[in-house]
Amino acid sequence: MNLLYESDAFAVMHVLANASESDASAPSKPKLERHGFEIVDKRSGKEVYLDGSWAEMFQQKIQVWQQHTPTQEEVEDTLDGYVGLAQQPVVVH
Repeated sequence: MNLLYESDAFAVMHVLANASESDASAPSKPKLERHGFEIVDKRSGKEVYLDGSWAEMFQQKIQVWQQHTPTQEEVEDTLDGYVGLAQQPVVVH
């Protein structure tokens, strides 16, 4: 998991598929084939996990940001658009 963005209002993590390859001698286990993004809305204490086509669209947005560095306001406006999807309360283990 890589932390991509953090502010007072949001945290964004990139969860990598197959981040740790299993030992060759270990029995085979089902593998997660896709990556995803976790967006935490610190203001509400909720998070949303984007995978599949949602993750692909978010990845495209990140690639645009890498080419043309956005302002913090632009990033947070984009992340704010995902707040409506955030239903899962953040739980610390």
